[in-house]
Amino acid sequence: MSLQQKFSPSPEVLSESQTFLEEHPDLKWVEGFVFDINGIPRGKWLPADSAEKLLGGGLQMPRSAVSLDVWGRDIEDSPLVFASGDSDGVCVPVSPLSEAPWHREKTAQLHMQLFEADGSPLYADPRTQLQRVVKRLEELGYRAVVATELEFYLLREDVDHLARPRPVSDNDAELVPSTDVYDLSELDAQRHFFTDVRTACEAQGIPADSILSECAPGQFEINLLHCDDPVKVADQTLLFKHLLKGVARSHGLRVSTMAKPFGDQAGNGMHVHMSLVDAEGNNVFDDGTDEGSELLRQAAAGMLATANDAMAFFAPHSNSYRRFQESSHAPLNLCWGYDNRTTTLRVPASPPAARRIEHRIAGADVNPYLVLAAILSGVCYGLENRLEAPAPVSGDAYQVESDQLVNTWSGALRRFEQSPIWQKYLDPRFIELFLLLKRQELLEIASRVTDVEYQSYLHRV
Repeated sequence: MSLQQKFSPSPEVLSESQTFLEEHPDLKWVEGFVFDINGIPRGKWLPADSAEKLLGGGLQMPRSAVSLDVWGRDIEDSPLVFASGDSDGVCVPVSPLSEAPWHREKTAQLHMQLFEADGSPLYADPRTQLQRVVKRLEELGYRAVVATELEFYLLREDVDHLARPRPVSDNDAELVPSTDVYDLSELDAQRHFFTDVRTACEAQGIPADSILSECAPGQFEINLLHCDDPVKVADQTLLFKHLLKGVARSHGLRVSTMAKPFGDQAGNGMHVHMSLVDAEGNNVFDDGTDEGSELLRQAAAGMLATANDAMAFFAPHSNSYRRFQESSHAPLNLCWGYDNRTTTLRVPASPPAARRIEHRIAGADVNPYLVLAAILSGVCYGLENRLEAPAPVSGDAYQVESDQLVNTWSGALRRFEQSPIWQKYLDPRFIELFLLLKRQELLEIASRVTDVEYQSYLHRV
């Protein structure tokens, strides 16, 4: 097998990419990239005449590129750096070439996955780990149908006197604090931005659906349509985040999916809707009743049982844990309920055929590959062990006495390391690498003295 055959993308990706090149002869640049463990795109810009080379596996990057920390540094003691000579992997396209219309010069992007030199998927690429869990679920006879809802802040480029960014907002939030949930005037004020977002989504085949004003000035949510390919949904969610930031820059704005950018305002979440279908495409959560099937309850039980083991994926950064506050619509207790937005898992009101579970833990700062891998691992765990779900919660789940979600970053990493769950569902080498990366980030954050500490203690104690 030739090198080009070994690293050739799927026929669909190749065909659509070649059609794209024929339709865009004035192309100037191609941006080839992979997403790292933090969900940050890492890649290169190449002249347009390099596109055919990229489509044939001609782009190489260090295998360590997918395991850089959030500041872009190598992980100390990583098996992918000095221990293995920091060798290259090969980038294989997984999405077709598509236009990035927010750039001034005609630019295309090519989303890729990092492979070993022998043609096998690199374990360190988080996309590989989701593929692994999806395969396990398929071995049980099911496909997951998933959709994501992403919250974000649209920010001005300028900052306030404390060097904090300011949200764009149609109301005078500095004088009258306002949430403006579902306020159409907030959308109308940013209509040019959202029009360009929609145009870019159409160019890239990203199925963006509804747009709404969220719980804080300058905060919005955009939902992506459901699909029975979780890997594709994670691809689209990451490409969408990349797109949002690019379009915002072209408008002189910034987008933040940081979990809690403002202490006194709502945090950014990424809710995931999930159901299961069998080989015939039937929703196995639907038994014709409002309560849903036994399989729904087993899946819910599995997700609850593994939630704390997965908090390092659902809340992967220091700031992530600021989002979990009482009466904030971010869950605190391990519970579930019907049409209840105070619970960890919510079964939305819907026709029986659309019966599904909404997973409400993850922030918008996550890597969707790892979030979906964790959620689907929980589903597998519940189905394989036929777990029984606790009684559903009615009313205010913040007042329910139940087990709590892990609420510290260090605690989440300890729980992740000690959990036997991940040895069943993830590659042990990825577990080791993830812990090395996150502990490096934790140590860096812990070594920094904050401005509030200086203001409170430097001259007072």
